[in-house]
Amino acid sequence: MREDLKFFLDQHYAHKNNPLELTEDKPDPLLVLKNYQNHEFFEEIALICALFSYGNAKQILLLLKRLDFSLLTSCVGAIEKADFPFYRFQTSNDIRVFFIAIHKLIQTTRIRELIFKGYRRHQNVIEGIHLAMGHLYEILEPIAKTRGLDFLIGTIKPNPKGSSPLKRWNMYLRWLSRKDALDFGVWEGVIDTSKLILPLDTHTFHTCHKLKLLQRKTYDLYAAILATQALKKFDPIDPIKYDFALYRLGQEKTLQTAI
Repeated sequence: MREDLKFFLDQHYAHKNNPLELTEDKPDPLLVLKNYQNHEFFEEIALICALFSYGNAKQILLLLKRLDFSLLTSCVGAIEKADFPFYRFQTSNDIRVFFIAIHKLIQTTRIRELIFKGYRRHQNVIEGIHLAMGHLYEILEPIAKTRGLDFLIGTIKPNPKGSSPLKRWNMYLRWLSRKDALDFGVWEGVIDTSKLILPLDTHTFHTCHKLKLLQRKTYDLYAAILATQALKKFDPIDPIKYDFALYRLGQEKTLQTAI
């Protein structure tokens, strides 16, 4: 194990594990989500925030602030009549339909039950994610099927090589399964933190390459698994604690000055 790299990662985790890292000047979806910690359907709101977390961080924040999460406790008719913004690959109707799907989901089950059921089969978080994804598609099938919704939820592929890194789903699991100054830990003790997978986005992908944590050139789920395995050398119990720090190093382009 490279002790110098462990010191570097631990130092940056300690520095970034700070609520002051979530500001309007340092946008992150957690800045919106933390306002709903006591909401009855916090876990479903967190999923919505996670799945829309792609693209420019400031634009993500603007979108999430415009979403009316109180509609989840309303009725389908109210959601159908509500105004929704559009966002990149999702039309306003895509977002409306997605809200209807989440509303229908919580009438019969909860997102945690789906993820836990899949996870417990083999202690595999990807199985939990896939089960939740499949259930959402079952709900959406009679309502609507669009490319925007497909992008939002993601594609189920059993082979990690060539598959999407599932960054937004893995980030969602990080938020809810870990507990520190940033992550909420509402699933703490249910999903083992050592089983989590790095939410690999383009920032963390390039940062992991620069730190020689990753050699795989293909940006896919297998790369996320390999990066996670590398991080386990520095913390086998909670390797994903480094995610936010790695993300910020890439986003802020400070890696060269930091090492």
